[in-house]
Amino acid sequence: MLFLYNLVVILTGFFLKITALFNQKIKLFVDGRKNVFTILKEKIKPEDKTIWFHSASLGEYEQGLPVIEKIKEKYPAHKIIVTFFSPSGYEVRKNNHVADVTLYLPLDTKSNAKQFLRLAHPELVFFIKYEFWLNYLKELKKTKTPTYLISGIFRDSQMFFKWYGGFYRKALETFTYFFVQNEKSKVKIETIGFNNVIVSGDTRFDRVDTILDRDNSLEFIETFINNQPTIIIGSSWPKDEALLIEYINQASSTVKFIIAPHNIKKEQIQNLKNSISKETVLYSEKENKKLSNYTVFIVDTVGLLTKIYSYGTIAYVGGGFGNPGIHNILEPAAFGLPIVIGPNYSKFAEAIELVSLGGSMVVSNEEELKQIFNRLLTDLNFTEEKGRICQTYIQNNKGATNTIIKTIS
Repeated sequence: MLFLYNLVVILTGFFLKITALFNQKIKLFVDGRKNVFTILKEKIKPEDKTIWFHSASLGEYEQGLPVIEKIKEKYPAHKIIVTFFSPSGYEVRKNNHVADVTLYLPLDTKSNAKQFLRLAHPELVFFIKYEFWLNYLKELKKTKTPTYLISGIFRDSQMFFKWYGGFYRKALETFTYFFVQNEKSKVKIETIGFNNVIVSGDTRFDRVDTILDRDNSLEFIETFINNQPTIIIGSSWPKDEALLIEYINQASSTVKFIIAPHNIKKEQIQNLKNSISKETVLYSEKENKKLSNYTVFIVDTVGLLTKIYSYGTIAYVGGGFGNPGIHNILEPAAFGLPIVIGPNYSKFAEAIELVSLGGSMVVSNEEELKQIFNRLLTDLNFTEEKGRICQTYIQNNKGATNTIIKTIS
Protein backbone atom coordinates (compact mmCIF):
# COMPACT_ATOMS: atom_id res chain seq x y z
CA MET A 1 0.00 0.00 0.00
CA LEU A 2 2.86 2.38 0.74
CA PHE A 3 4.16 1.66 -2.76
CA LEU A 4 0.82 2.78 -4.23
CA TYR A 5 0.84 5.87 -2.01
CA ASN A 6 4.29 6.85 -3.29
CA LEU A 7 3.23 6.21 -6.88
CA VAL A 8 0.18 8.44 -6.46
CA VAL A 9 2.30 11.26 -4.98
CA ILE A 10 4.77 11.07 -7.88
CA LEU A 11 2.00 11.02 -10.50
CA THR A 12 0.24 13.89 -8.74
CA GLY A 13 3.41 15.95 -8.91
CA PHE A 14 3.69 15.26 -12.64
CA PHE A 15 0.10 16.23 -13.43
CA LEU A 16 0.33 19.35 -11.25
CA LYS A 17 3.21 20.60 -13.39
CA ILE A 18 1.05 20.24 -16.48
CA THR A 19 -1.99 21.85 -14.82
CA ALA A 20 0.20 24.75 -13.68
CA LEU A 21 0.47 25.85 -17.30
CA PHE A 22 -3.22 26.75 -17.25
CA ASN A 23 -4.06 27.47 -13.61
CA GLN A 24 -2.54 30.36 -11.64
CA LYS A 25 -3.14 28.84 -8.21
CA ILE A 26 -1.54 25.53 -9.21
CA LYS A 27 1.33 27.50 -10.76
CA LEU A 28 1.98 29.09 -7.36
CA PHE A 29 1.80 25.62 -5.79
CA VAL A 30 4.39 24.22 -8.22
CA ASP A 31 6.72 27.22 -8.59
CA GLY A 32 6.77 27.88 -4.85
CA ARG A 33 8.35 24.48 -4.23
CA LYS A 34 11.19 24.83 -6.73
CA ASN A 35 13.64 26.60 -4.41
CA VAL A 36 12.68 25.16 -1.01
CA PHE A 37 15.89 23.24 -0.49
CA THR A 38 18.05 26.15 -1.67
CA ILE A 39 16.30 28.46 0.80
CA LEU A 40 16.75 25.94 3.62
CA LYS A 41 20.47 25.67 2.88
CA GLU A 42 20.81 29.46 2.96
CA LYS A 43 18.79 30.11 6.11
CA ILE A 44 19.35 27.03 8.25
CA LYS A 45 22.93 26.12 9.13
CA PRO A 46 23.98 22.68 10.39
CA GLU A 47 24.66 24.10 13.84
CA ASP A 48 21.26 25.82 14.15
CA LYS A 49 18.64 24.50 16.52
CA THR A 50 15.24 24.40 14.86
CA ILE A 51 11.56 23.69 15.52
CA TRP A 52 9.21 22.90 12.64
CA PHE A 53 5.48 23.67 12.37
CA HIS A 54 3.40 22.46 9.44
CA SER A 55 -0.04 23.79 8.50
CA ALA A 56 -2.16 22.88 5.51
CA SER A 57 -3.36 26.40 4.83
CA LEU A 58 -4.20 29.77 6.37
CA GLY A 59 -6.82 28.49 8.80
CA GLU A 60 -4.50 25.91 10.31
CA TYR A 61 -1.70 28.46 10.58
CA GLU A 62 -3.97 30.83 12.51
CA GLN A 63 -5.06 27.90 14.65
CA GLY A 64 -1.49 27.00 15.51
CA LEU A 65 -0.24 30.55 15.96
CA PRO A 66 -0.74 30.71 19.76
CA VAL A 67 1.44 27.61 20.13
CA ILE A 68 4.07 28.93 17.71
CA GLU A 69 4.28 32.17 19.69
CA LYS A 70 4.60 30.36 23.04
CA ILE A 71 7.23 27.98 21.66
CA LYS A 72 9.18 30.93 20.29
CA GLU A 73 9.16 32.46 23.79
CA LYS A 74 10.16 29.18 25.42
CA TYR A 75 12.96 28.39 22.95
CA PRO A 76 14.37 31.79 21.94
CA ALA A 77 17.64 30.27 20.67
CA HIS A 78 15.82 28.05 18.17
CA LYS A 79 14.88 29.00 14.63
CA ILE A 80 11.23 28.49 13.79
CA ILE A 81 10.40 26.86 10.45
CA VAL A 82 6.81 27.14 9.20
CA THR A 83 5.61 25.23 6.16
CA PHE A 84 2.38 25.39 4.19
CA PHE A 85 0.84 22.96 1.74
CA SER A 86 -1.55 25.39 0.07
CA PRO A 87 -0.89 28.68 -1.75
CA SER A 88 -3.89 30.21 0.06
CA GLY A 89 -1.88 29.86 3.26
CA TYR A 90 1.65 30.54 2.08
CA GLU A 91 0.92 33.54 -0.14
CA VAL A 92 -0.97 35.33 2.65
CA ARG A 93 1.43 34.54 5.51
CA LYS A 94 4.83 34.18 3.85
CA ASN A 95 5.95 37.36 5.63
CA ASN A 96 4.64 36.42 9.07
CA HIS A 97 6.21 37.72 12.29
CA VAL A 98 6.94 34.43 14.08
CA ALA A 99 8.92 32.24 11.68
CA ASP A 100 12.58 32.54 10.76
CA VAL A 101 11.86 30.56 7.60
CA THR A 102 8.49 30.16 5.85
CA LEU A 103 8.22 27.67 3.00
CA TYR A 104 6.00 25.46 0.95
CA LEU A 105 6.27 21.84 2.06
CA PRO A 106 7.76 19.76 -0.77
CA LEU A 107 5.53 16.95 -1.99
CA ASP A 108 5.69 13.86 0.20
CA THR A 109 8.12 11.69 -1.75
CA LYS A 110 10.78 9.61 -0.01
CA SER A 111 13.64 11.75 -1.36
CA ASN A 112 11.92 15.05 -0.54
CA ALA A 113 11.18 13.97 3.03
CA LYS A 114 14.77 12.83 3.61
CA GLN A 115 16.30 15.98 2.12
CA PHE A 116 13.92 18.36 3.87
CA LEU A 117 14.51 16.81 7.30
CA ARG A 118 18.27 16.59 6.75
CA LEU A 119 18.43 20.32 5.99
CA ALA A 120 15.86 21.43 8.57
CA HIS A 121 17.01 18.95 11.29
CA PRO A 122 14.19 19.96 13.71
CA GLU A 123 14.35 19.08 17.40
CA LEU A 124 10.56 19.36 17.77
CA VAL A 125 7.85 18.99 15.13
CA PHE A 126 4.22 20.10 15.22
CA PHE A 127 1.51 19.21 12.73
CA ILE A 128 -1.55 21.44 13.07
CA LYS A 129 -4.97 19.76 13.04
CA TYR A 130 -4.31 17.27 10.25
CA GLU A 131 -2.25 16.41 7.14
CA PHE A 132 -0.50 13.14 7.81
CA TRP A 133 2.30 12.87 5.25
CA LEU A 134 3.54 9.30 5.41
CA ASN A 135 7.12 9.71 4.22
CA TYR A 136 7.77 12.70 6.47
CA LEU A 137 6.33 10.79 9.43
CA LYS A 138 8.39 7.72 8.56
CA GLU A 139 11.62 9.74 8.52
CA LEU A 140 10.72 11.50 11.78
CA LYS A 141 10.14 8.13 13.41
CA LYS A 142 13.54 6.90 12.24
CA THR A 143 15.26 9.87 13.87
CA LYS A 144 13.05 9.63 16.99
CA THR A 145 12.18 13.31 16.68
CA PRO A 146 9.48 14.40 19.18
CA THR A 147 6.43 14.99 17.02
CA TYR A 148 3.06 16.38 18.09
CA LEU A 149 -0.39 16.84 16.59
CA ILE A 150 -2.13 19.94 17.91
CA SER A 151 -5.85 20.74 17.74
CA GLY A 152 -6.40 17.35 16.13
CA ILE A 153 -9.78 15.94 15.16
CA PHE A 154 -10.46 12.27 14.39
CA ARG A 155 -13.59 11.08 12.59
CA ASP A 156 -15.00 7.79 11.33
CA SER A 157 -14.45 8.85 7.73
CA GLN A 158 -10.64 9.02 8.06
CA MET A 159 -8.51 6.28 6.57
CA PHE A 160 -7.02 5.32 9.96
CA PHE A 161 -10.33 3.70 10.85
CA LYS A 162 -10.87 1.76 7.61
CA TRP A 163 -9.97 -1.92 7.19
CA TYR A 164 -7.49 -0.94 4.46
CA GLY A 165 -5.86 1.87 6.46
CA GLY A 166 -3.15 -0.13 8.22
CA PHE A 167 -0.27 1.80 6.64
CA TYR A 168 -1.86 5.07 7.81
CA ARG A 169 -2.33 3.70 11.32
CA LYS A 170 1.33 2.72 11.30
CA ALA A 171 2.31 6.32 10.52
CA LEU A 172 0.55 7.53 13.66
CA GLU A 173 3.17 5.71 15.75
CA THR A 174 5.47 8.66 15.03
CA PHE A 175 3.54 11.00 17.29
CA THR A 176 4.72 11.59 20.83
CA TYR A 177 1.37 13.09 21.80
CA PHE A 178 -1.93 13.75 20.10
CA PHE A 179 -3.50 16.96 21.43
CA VAL A 180 -7.11 16.68 20.30
CA GLN A 181 -10.01 19.09 20.37
CA ASN A 182 -12.62 16.93 22.05
CA GLU A 183 -13.39 13.74 23.94
CA LYS A 184 -14.95 12.15 20.87
CA SER A 185 -11.63 12.35 19.00
CA LYS A 186 -9.79 10.88 21.98
CA VAL A 187 -12.16 7.93 22.20
CA LYS A 188 -11.94 7.39 18.44
CA ILE A 189 -8.16 7.18 18.23
CA GLU A 190 -8.00 5.01 21.34
CA THR A 191 -10.04 2.40 19.46
CA ILE A 192 -7.01 1.75 17.24
CA GLY A 193 -4.59 1.40 20.13
CA PHE A 194 -3.24 4.90 20.82
CA ASN A 195 -3.33 6.08 24.42
CA ASN A 196 -0.91 9.01 24.19
CA VAL A 197 -3.88 11.32 23.68
CA ILE A 198 -4.75 14.50 25.58
CA VAL A 199 -7.95 16.49 25.19
CA SER A 200 -6.47 19.98 25.13
CA GLY A 201 -9.25 21.75 23.29
CA ASP A 202 -8.95 23.97 20.24
CA THR A 203 -6.13 26.53 20.12
CA ARG A 204 -8.29 28.78 17.93
CA PHE A 205 -10.06 29.96 21.07
CA ASP A 206 -6.73 31.20 22.44
CA ARG A 207 -6.04 32.81 19.10
CA VAL A 208 -9.29 34.77 18.88
CA ASP A 209 -9.16 35.74 22.56
CA THR A 210 -5.91 37.63 21.96
CA ILE A 211 -7.51 39.88 19.34
CA LEU A 212 -9.47 41.64 22.08
CA ASP A 213 -6.21 42.98 23.50
CA ARG A 214 -5.01 44.43 20.22
CA ASP A 215 -5.64 47.78 18.59
CA ASN A 216 -8.64 47.07 16.40
CA SER A 217 -9.37 50.67 15.49
CA LEU A 218 -9.98 51.62 11.85
CA GLU A 219 -10.71 55.32 11.50
CA PHE A 220 -12.36 55.00 8.08
CA ILE A 221 -14.78 52.38 9.44
CA GLU A 222 -15.71 54.67 12.34
CA THR A 223 -16.39 57.46 9.87
CA PHE A 224 -18.48 55.19 7.65
CA ILE A 225 -20.58 53.77 10.50
CA ASN A 226 -21.24 57.17 12.06
CA ASN A 227 -22.66 55.58 15.25
CA GLN A 228 -25.37 53.66 13.38
CA PRO A 229 -26.24 49.94 13.82
CA THR A 230 -24.08 47.87 11.50
CA ILE A 231 -24.35 44.39 10.01
CA ILE A 232 -20.97 42.87 9.17
CA ILE A 233 -21.11 40.30 6.36
CA GLY A 234 -17.89 38.29 6.53
CA SER A 235 -16.43 35.86 3.98
CA SER A 236 -19.54 35.87 1.81
CA TRP A 237 -19.98 33.79 -1.32
CA PRO A 238 -22.36 34.56 -4.20
CA LYS A 239 -25.02 32.26 -2.72
CA ASP A 240 -24.90 34.23 0.53
CA GLU A 241 -24.98 37.52 -1.32
CA ALA A 242 -27.99 36.46 -3.39
CA LEU A 243 -29.85 36.03 -0.11
CA LEU A 244 -28.57 39.25 1.43
CA ILE A 245 -28.91 41.72 -1.43
CA GLU A 246 -32.70 41.93 -1.31
CA TYR A 247 -32.58 42.63 2.42
CA ILE A 248 -29.90 45.26 2.00
CA ASN A 249 -31.82 47.00 -0.79
CA GLN A 250 -35.01 47.14 1.29
CA ALA A 251 -33.45 47.88 4.70
CA SER A 252 -33.82 51.13 6.59
CA SER A 253 -31.30 53.79 5.67
CA THR A 254 -30.35 53.96 9.35
CA VAL A 255 -28.65 50.53 9.08
CA LYS A 256 -25.12 50.25 7.71
CA PHE A 257 -23.68 47.19 5.95
CA ILE A 258 -20.05 46.14 5.59
CA ILE A 259 -19.43 43.28 3.17
CA ALA A 260 -16.09 41.45 3.11
CA PRO A 261 -16.47 38.86 0.30
CA HIS A 262 -14.44 35.67 0.29
CA ASN A 263 -13.46 36.29 -3.31
CA ILE A 264 -12.20 39.78 -4.11
CA LYS A 265 -11.71 39.42 -7.85
CA LYS A 266 -12.47 42.74 -9.52
CA GLU A 267 -15.29 41.43 -11.74
CA GLN A 268 -17.07 39.73 -8.85
CA ILE A 269 -16.76 42.81 -6.64
CA GLN A 270 -18.16 45.02 -9.40
CA ASN A 271 -21.10 42.64 -9.95
CA LEU A 272 -21.82 42.74 -6.23
CA LYS A 273 -21.70 46.53 -6.15
CA ASN A 274 -23.95 46.81 -9.21
CA SER A 275 -26.60 44.61 -7.58
CA ILE A 276 -26.97 46.95 -4.59
CA SER A 277 -29.30 49.91 -4.94
CA LYS A 278 -28.05 51.69 -1.78
CA GLU A 279 -25.14 54.13 -1.90
CA THR A 280 -22.11 51.83 -1.97
CA VAL A 281 -18.40 52.49 -1.68
CA LEU A 282 -15.43 50.14 -2.10
CA TYR A 283 -12.41 50.11 0.19
CA SER A 284 -10.22 50.73 -2.86
CA GLU A 285 -12.26 53.85 -3.72
CA LYS A 286 -12.67 55.32 -0.25
CA GLU A 287 -10.11 58.13 -0.48
CA ASN A 288 -11.58 61.63 -0.70
CA LYS A 289 -15.10 60.27 -0.19
CA LYS A 290 -17.46 61.39 2.57
CA LEU A 291 -17.90 57.87 3.90
CA SER A 292 -20.71 58.71 6.31
CA ASN A 293 -22.94 59.39 3.30
CA TYR A 294 -22.74 55.77 2.18
CA THR A 295 -24.87 52.85 3.41
CA VAL A 296 -22.83 49.91 2.13
CA PHE A 297 -19.05 49.45 2.36
CA ILE A 298 -17.47 46.62 0.33
CA VAL A 299 -14.05 45.49 1.51
CA ASP A 300 -12.17 44.56 -1.68
CA THR A 301 -8.93 43.71 0.14
CA VAL A 302 -7.75 41.14 2.68
CA GLY A 303 -6.61 41.34 6.27
CA LEU A 304 -9.18 43.76 7.72
CA LEU A 305 -12.16 41.58 8.59
CA THR A 306 -11.07 40.74 12.14
CA LYS A 307 -10.79 44.41 13.09
CA ILE A 308 -14.02 45.26 11.29
CA TYR A 309 -15.95 42.77 13.44
CA SER A 310 -15.16 44.96 16.45
CA TYR A 311 -17.51 47.62 15.00
CA GLY A 312 -20.46 45.35 14.35
CA THR A 313 -23.93 45.05 15.81
CA ILE A 314 -24.62 41.74 14.06
CA ALA A 315 -22.39 39.35 12.11
CA TYR A 316 -23.42 37.26 9.14
CA VAL A 317 -20.71 34.69 8.38
CA GLY A 318 -20.74 33.29 4.86
CA GLY A 319 -20.21 29.85 3.39
CA GLY A 320 -23.24 28.17 4.88
CA PHE A 321 -24.94 27.68 1.53
CA GLY A 322 -22.08 25.73 -0.06
CA ASN A 323 -19.37 23.16 0.56
CA PRO A 324 -17.58 22.56 2.86
CA GLY A 325 -19.60 25.10 4.86
CA ILE A 326 -19.31 28.24 6.94
CA HIS A 327 -16.18 30.27 7.54
CA ASN A 328 -14.70 31.35 10.88
CA ILE A 329 -17.41 32.28 13.40
CA LEU A 330 -15.05 32.51 16.37
CA GLU A 331 -13.76 36.00 15.56
CA PRO A 332 -17.18 37.72 15.65
CA ALA A 333 -18.04 35.60 18.70
CA ALA A 334 -14.97 36.92 20.51
CA PHE A 335 -16.28 40.46 20.01
CA GLY A 336 -19.66 39.46 21.43
CA LEU A 337 -21.66 39.69 18.21
CA PRO A 338 -24.78 37.58 17.60
CA ILE A 339 -24.02 35.46 14.54
CA VAL A 340 -26.25 34.50 11.63
CA ILE A 341 -25.21 31.62 9.35
CA GLY A 342 -26.52 29.44 6.53
CA PRO A 343 -27.66 25.83 7.00
CA ASN A 344 -24.44 24.01 6.05
CA TYR A 345 -22.50 23.99 9.33
CA SER A 346 -22.57 20.36 10.48
CA LYS A 347 -18.81 19.83 9.97
CA PHE A 348 -17.90 22.63 12.39
CA ALA A 349 -18.06 21.78 16.09
CA GLU A 350 -18.01 25.41 17.21
CA ALA A 351 -20.99 26.21 14.98
CA ILE A 352 -22.95 23.22 16.23
CA GLU A 353 -22.26 24.25 19.82
CA LEU A 354 -23.08 27.93 19.33
CA VAL A 355 -26.32 27.11 17.52
CA SER A 356 -27.21 24.76 20.38
CA LEU A 357 -26.41 27.46 22.94
CA GLY A 358 -28.42 30.04 21.04
CA GLY A 359 -25.63 32.49 20.19
CA SER A 360 -25.71 31.63 16.50
CA MET A 361 -28.89 31.55 14.42
CA VAL A 362 -29.44 29.59 11.21
CA VAL A 363 -31.35 30.89 8.18
CA SER A 364 -32.33 28.94 5.08
CA ASN A 365 -34.11 31.57 3.00
CA GLU A 366 -34.75 35.29 2.56
CA GLU A 367 -37.78 35.39 4.84
CA GLU A 368 -35.91 33.80 7.76
CA LEU A 369 -33.01 36.18 7.19
CA LYS A 370 -35.35 39.16 7.23
CA GLN A 371 -37.06 38.05 10.44
CA ILE A 372 -33.87 37.42 12.41
CA PHE A 373 -32.11 40.58 11.22
CA ASN A 374 -35.16 42.71 12.03
CA ARG A 375 -35.47 41.24 15.52
CA LEU A 376 -31.76 41.69 16.22
CA LEU A 377 -31.97 45.32 15.09
CA THR A 378 -35.05 46.15 17.17
CA ASP A 379 -34.88 43.94 20.28
CA LEU A 380 -31.70 45.11 22.00
CA ASN A 381 -32.10 42.76 24.99
CA PHE A 382 -32.34 39.82 22.60
CA THR A 383 -29.27 41.02 20.68
CA GLU A 384 -27.21 41.55 23.84
CA GLU A 385 -28.15 38.12 25.14
CA LYS A 386 -27.09 36.39 21.92
CA GLY A 387 -23.81 38.31 21.86
CA ARG A 388 -23.12 37.50 25.50
CA ILE A 389 -23.63 33.79 24.78
CA CYS A 390 -21.04 33.98 22.00
CA GLN A 391 -18.46 35.84 24.07
CA THR A 392 -18.92 33.54 27.08
CA TYR A 393 -18.46 30.52 24.81
CA ILE A 394 -15.04 31.84 23.74
CA GLN A 395 -13.97 32.51 27.32
CA ASN A 396 -15.08 29.08 28.51
CA ASN A 397 -13.03 27.26 25.87
CA LYS A 398 -9.65 28.97 26.25
CA GLY A 399 -6.56 27.19 27.54
CA ALA A 400 -5.52 24.64 24.91
CA THR A 401 -2.16 26.35 24.32
CA ASN A 402 -1.18 26.23 28.00
CA THR A 403 -2.07 22.53 28.17
CA ILE A 404 0.16 21.79 25.18
CA ILE A 405 3.11 23.84 26.44
CA LYS A 406 2.96 22.30 29.93
CA THR A 407 2.84 18.77 28.55
CA ILE A 408 5.84 19.07 26.25
CA SER A 409 7.99 20.86 28.85
